[in-house]
Amino acid sequence: MEGIKTLNQLADVLCSRCIRRRVAVVCPFDPHTEYVIVRSLREGFAEFFLVTDAAHRELSDRLHDVSPRYIRVYETESPDKAAVFAVELVRAGEADVLMKGSINTDNLLHAVLDKEKGLLPPGEILSHIAVAQIPLYHKLLFFSDAAVIPYPSLSQFRKIILHDIAVCHVLGVLQPRIALIHCTEKIDQKFLVTSDYVALKTEGNAGNFGNVYIDGPMDAKTACDRHSGEIKGISSPVVGNADLLVFPNIEAGNTFYKTISLFGDANLAGMLTGTLAPIVVPSRSDSGNSKYYSLVLACLMGE
Repeated sequence: MEGIKTLNQLADVLCSRCIRRRVAVVCPFDPHTEYVIVRSLREGFAEFFLVTDAAHRELSDRLHDVSPRYIRVYETESPDKAAVFAVELVRAGEADVLMKGSINTDNLLHAVLDKEKGLLPPGEILSHIAVAQIPLYHKLLFFSDAAVIPYPSLSQFRKIILHDIAVCHVLGVLQPRIALIHCTEKIDQKFLVTSDYVALKTEGNAGNFGNVYIDGPMDAKTACDRHSGEIKGISSPVVGNADLLVFPNIEAGNTFYKTISLFGDANLAGMLTGTLAPIVVPSRSDSGNSKYYSLVLACLMGE
């Protein structure tokens, strides 16, 4: 498949397949989640299992009345019970995607990470990938991890990269150009992560990540702006043409996420990876569009 260049194309590809993904939504009480559900129903690529608590049953029933054929409502005693029930739907194969509504993220992840009844396989890690459409960049830009792992270890970096490559492939990026992001291009023992980057580059060049280009450390501007690389004398297939940015820690990744959305007019999609099924856990401050595109991304990955 040719690489997808915009988030709207992402939705077009999903809608063209004429298959409805089954989405379990935990506590669908906020206006943005309602917007996502109604828009997805209109586009015809999803059906929904709304898992609510008794206090909000009326809101879910109102959504059910919008499209009774493609919405089912389940009532539980509390938001925490709703999270457990929705996770059970995914584990049982009755739902393809899990989506957070107004429930607190920590409460949802408590059910997701349950060692006996959750969605994270033994030996896997939970990580987050974001996909950004930035007006001044020539293609979609993938990046990790902006939401889950505070300071990835070398083994966690390996799995983050493998998770992200899988997403790149589904979106048609068959030879991802991976930039290992830092504030300097030098290997410096004051920044231990730069030593991890050396190991990751060695493994990437040996083919451990498949058909990729991988380079770093480099800053985000060098990764995405060829002229910056030329000024610094850095020659690499990644420079100025990165597909995937791997950030050294959650502070850098999350700051980048919020900055490009506020000041860069970026549209964003994001999801959790490493689990038995894709999970959409949007930030409370994400726009309705961002939450919609996040669901689209998860539904594509849920095939």
